[in-house]
Amino acid sequence: MIELRDVWRLYRMGGETINALAGIDLEIKQGEFVSIVGPSGSGKSTLLNIIGGLDTPTTGRIEVDGQDLSKARDRELASYRNKKVGFVFQTFNLQPTYTALENVSLPLMFAKVPLGRRNQMAREVMTTVGLSGRLKHKPSQLSGGERQRVAIARALVNDPQILLADEPTGNLDSKIGEQIMDLLTHLNKERSLTLLLVTHDLKTASHADRMLQMSDGQITETAVKGRET
Repeated sequence: MIELRDVWRLYRMGGETINALAGIDLEIKQGEFVSIVGPSGSGKSTLLNIIGGLDTPTTGRIEVDGQDLSKARDRELASYRNKKVGFVFQTFNLQPTYTALENVSLPLMFAKVPLGRRNQMAREVMTTVGLSGRLKHKPSQLSGGERQRVAIARALVNDPQILLADEPTGNLDSKIGEQIMDLLTHLNKERSLTLLLVTHDLKTASHADRMLQMSDGQITETAVKGRET
């Protein structure tokens, strides 16, 4: 479903060129759960952003479900992000003055879904993540784990094919973090959702079918459950 060929992402800082990604070759199948680990600055988030259409490669090709993102225009990338990809971030990124239901329904508003329909869809997905009793609560009235569940519900409300999670347990204690990982793993299996997870924590990464180790913009090691390549 996802294919990267010789993908480079270069940034210029002053007179210096930074190779955030340096010749990445990668294939990810539909429904696969892949974790990406590595130190800060290794290129993990850049790789996730390029797959999510938030950034484009300097050179190389990225194709998702037959669509060449490396040649896509801004409008095409915006449509891709809205229809095919859900994003979950470490900091939740919820609107503090909106209720949980309103936060979840935001992507549907941008997609011009009528109010009644988007509220129905948001309620359904909040039930999926176990928050049917928190619809009218604002983020300040929710625990960290509940806020992350709202963020996951928001990412799922458009029924995406791909879910991208950047340090989704980073602001949570170990017990709540494990609950969030159980939820993500369940969604991956139940919906055949292609799940890419960036994390610095090896225990969190071990939930995945495949773990990629990154360093200096390159994939240096791939571990499939039970073996390494």
